[in-house]
Amino acid sequence: QAKNAVKYTVAFLIICAALLLIGAFAPLLPPPKQNSTQWDKLQYLFKELGSNDGVVALSFSISSLTLIGMLAVITYTAYGMSILPLNLIKGTRSVLYEQLENTEDMEEVEQHIEKLKAKCEDGRPLSLRDRRNLQELEAKLLTLRRRGRHLENAERNCCSKVGRALRPIKILLGVFFILVALLFFVSLFISNLDKALYSSGMSSGLIVFGTNLTNPLNELLLALQPVFPLDYVLITIITMYFVFTSMAGIRNMGIWFFWIRLYKIRPQRTRPQALLFLCMILLLIVLHTNYMIYSLAPQYVMYGSQTYLWQKNHTITAVVKTCDVDAPDDQCTVTRSYLFLHKFWFFSTIYYFGNWAFLV
Repeated sequence: QAKNAVKYTVAFLIICAALLLIGAFAPLLPPPKQNSTQWDKLQYLFKELGSNDGVVALSFSISSLTLIGMLAVITYTAYGMSILPLNLIKGTRSVLYEQLENTEDMEEVEQHIEKLKAKCEDGRPLSLRDRRNLQELEAKLLTLRRRGRHLENAERNCCSKVGRALRPIKILLGVFFILVALLFFVSLFISNLDKALYSSGMSSGLIVFGTNLTNPLNELLLALQPVFPLDYVLITIITMYFVFTSMAGIRNMGIWFFWIRLYKIRPQRTRPQALLFLCMILLLIVLHTNYMIYSLAPQYVMYGSQTYLWQKNHTITAVVKTCDVDAPDDQCTVTRSYLFLHKFWFFSTIYYFGNWAFLV
């Protein structure tokens, strides 16, 4: 165990060192055009090398992990946003129905056992195949009886009674989660469409200065920000919604590596390695939530709750306005989150196409 722990620790340090080294030399600006001279390309290289520091290397490492989180969001969160409300609306089978089904299975197995035992009533021994079938049926009967006792305990449990009483609330929650998923879908689609129509191109990371299309979630956050702390409460709810839907997706799908299923997530039977992978995937998803919130509410993430005084035609009367792209630079400052998300133009471009994959 110590040997394996050292091996994984060394591998982790090597990966971190590689990401930091790549981040130290990664270009922050789009490369010069093909028709530029060699001197322009050399100046561009020295400018990039001189502008990089440890913060940029760390940003590259975090952006790389965020990219992995994007894949997890596309795989698990998108699936969980659809399966969670459907499971709440559909519900689970009642304990009484499962007891009836289990009793019928027990009667059927007992009949098969009696038929096999009837073959040896005259003293003849059973064949090898019949003996094997008899052993399998007896083992299955023991399993069904054990399941019957478990269902009886579940029927007497107060949690099952409370679950039946809360059934209408679960249906309402399922309908509510469907509406929330539709709101996220519409907001993300409008944000991506805004970038496709009004951005400055892929070479700049598809940056959009302001919002040109009305985004419902962005408008909601801007309306809530004057009343502290309603906007922060909504951001927390959005983050928790992504976490819960991701957990629902992982629980139903299991943990996969491409087409290979590594682990299943089952109550009280999940392996420790699966729990470790589950926590790691959730951390990566939360890391990618920063860009998802920016995609859902770009103007809010760009300026936050900042305001400025606007004087029309240099009059004395000033009006308080929310910061946007038309605001003066000395009164409105772009947030650190926005600058961090657009630190590397190629990551922003990949995230943009990842949002389209998430919508699909």
